[in-house]
Amino acid sequence: MRRTKPARRTLTALLATTLLAGGVLLGQAATAEPAAAKPITCNVTKLRAEARKERDRAARLKRDGARTEARKALAHADALERRAKQCADADDNSRPPLWK
Repeated sequence: MRRTKPARRTLTALLATTLLAGGVLLGQAATAEPAAAKPITCNVTKLRAEARKERDRAARLKRDGARTEARKALAHADALERRAKQCADADDNSRPPLWK
């Protein structure tokens, strides 16, 4: 009977420690700031300049006869333009209203 008493105490202490450690880890995970929460900055003029370069590149490729690469370059330019528009819209919507 004496052998089971220390084992029972050890298991109980181990279980309590595990529960406490898990609770602390969960509490830290809930209060930690996610990595995706940092502000994203966009340079709209740079994105539009890159889109212009891609469109020029696509036109040159099309003249040279590389139509597949030209389509890819145009798709990339369109994606850059969409990204620039999204960034500009986000900047416009994030400003506080003038009447407050």
